[in-house]
Amino acid sequence: MNNGASPDNRSSETTMDIQLNGQKTPVPAGITIGDLIREKDLDPAKVVVEHNLKIITTAELNQITLKQNDTLEILRFVGGG
Repeated sequence: MNNGASPDNRSSETTMDIQLNGQKTPVPAGITIGDLIREKDLDPAKVVVEHNLKIITTAELNQITLKQNDTLEILRFVGGG
């Protein structure tokens, strides 16, 4: 008898912790930076992202999968005057 989730749906139930804007934050395992930005209802064209002390281009957002204990800083552009 299997007392846990099957390996096939493991990623849909597993979370990991990252540092997001200075706070420990659980996120789904296997999530990309682009997915996380969309999950937070942010416009990828209006943010600057730093991943593990490296600035990430908009083109890279969907190519980088987050890992346990990664550090992510997301800054939004806000208009005003």
